[in-house]
Amino acid sequence: MNIVIIGGVAAGAKAAAKSRRLLPDAKIDIYTEDTHVSYSSCGLPYYIQGNFDDYKKLIVRTPEEFGKSNIDVHLQNRVIKIIPKTQKVIVKDLTNDVEFPVPYDKLVIATGAQPFIPEIKNVHMPNVYKVRTIEDGIAIKEAMKTAKHVTIVGGGYIGIELLEAMVKNNIQTTLIESSPHVMAALDDDIAELITNYIKSESGDFVKLLTGDSVISFNGQDRVEEVVTANGEKFDTDMVIMCAGVRPRVDIAQEAGIALGVTGAIKVNSRMETNIENIYACGDCVEETNVISHRQMWLPLGTNANKEGRCAAVNLAGYTEDFEGVLGSAVTRYLSLTISTTGLTNKTAVDWGFDPVSVVVTKRDKAGYMPEVQNVTIKLIADKRSHKLLGGQAIGCGDADKRINTLSVGLLNGLTVEELAGADMTYAPPFSTTIDPLLSAARLLIDKLR
Repeated sequence: MNIVIIGGVAAGAKAAAKSRRLLPDAKIDIYTEDTHVSYSSCGLPYYIQGNFDDYKKLIVRTPEEFGKSNIDVHLQNRVIKIIPKTQKVIVKDLTNDVEFPVPYDKLVIATGAQPFIPEIKNVHMPNVYKVRTIEDGIAIKEAMKTAKHVTIVGGGYIGIELLEAMVKNNIQTTLIESSPHVMAALDDDIAELITNYIKSESGDFVKLLTGDSVISFNGQDRVEEVVTANGEKFDTDMVIMCAGVRPRVDIAQEAGIALGVTGAIKVNSRMETNIENIYACGDCVEETNVISHRQMWLPLGTNANKEGRCAAVNLAGYTEDFEGVLGSAVTRYLSLTISTTGLTNKTAVDWGFDPVSVVVTKRDKAGYMPEVQNVTIKLIADKRSHKLLGGQAIGCGDADKRINTLSVGLLNGLTVEELAGADMTYAPPFSTTIDPLLSAARLLIDKLR
């Protein structure tokens, strides 16, 4: 069996490795236009920050290591066309512009996502950077050495992580976000707390321009000045675009592969597309939300790895279903953990639920412990059914472990009453006698009643 995989970061690399374990005699080829394979793009902000100096630590598996498993990795080779009728792809070697056909029995599309670049005057100047590949990370880290001011466009997960990187390197930074708050994927009340924390902890280094957008980058051969829609003008040494990503679906769409309502590739629970013997996984596909059963696009590394494995199991002739996603995610800004799972209040309303929520702030462990910190938890349930819909937690304490617990409850369709009865561990260094998540559940029960 000939297995061809397009893309080799998270989903593609996982699909290759799992396929080899299930099909020891198959021929497996990965084609990627990248210069590296199987690396952690999620780790780029922390490499840029200086948590470690060797970018090779981001690489999970090298082409040589894949080769030891008899998986051939073809770097700087772009698949430019898929021909389902003859089960071939056309590959272009980017080092010499030579094109050649490659036959497949099973094809896995793992083309991922690409940075969204807004229409801004002079946005393609050389000191405007994106954050997607290892080369991007290396270029930003080098440019930071002489930068006195950095502009970050976008205040989502990557924008916040890069803001932390700049602050920890004592670089003056302006972050521009079109929404009223940073972390716009969260509810406004939680996002406002994050905004306030950033201002209180980093006011000397950070300027936040929310509810604003860039209209022009000015300069001769490089960006020297930023102009915003609200009339702000300021000098800068470099710009990092973090305005989001979009699924890479061009070659799939041209081959007749169906896209879903989100604009990403439509797949079933076995990662099969509408064309026989073609699978898709990772940031280029849409997923089913477990709670709403609606389609959504959620480009996260955890999802990509699970989907790559699922695609491999099914193309190998076994059966495995990928049931969907909750949207569980976590990041940090300095000492503040920011985490979420399930629906926010606003998405719950948009998707036809009648959400009721509470916000509580509690200590994350016994108050007499020296490392005690606060966590703020927002817990959301449906008014009619009392089923849990989602939650958000932030704080300098252990916010993320509360969200991880909640995610299991969401997967199992628990009501808030059932969550309140959970038997959670307690010892003074780890929690209060009644865990903050259970305190939130009790308050939410009272509000629902």
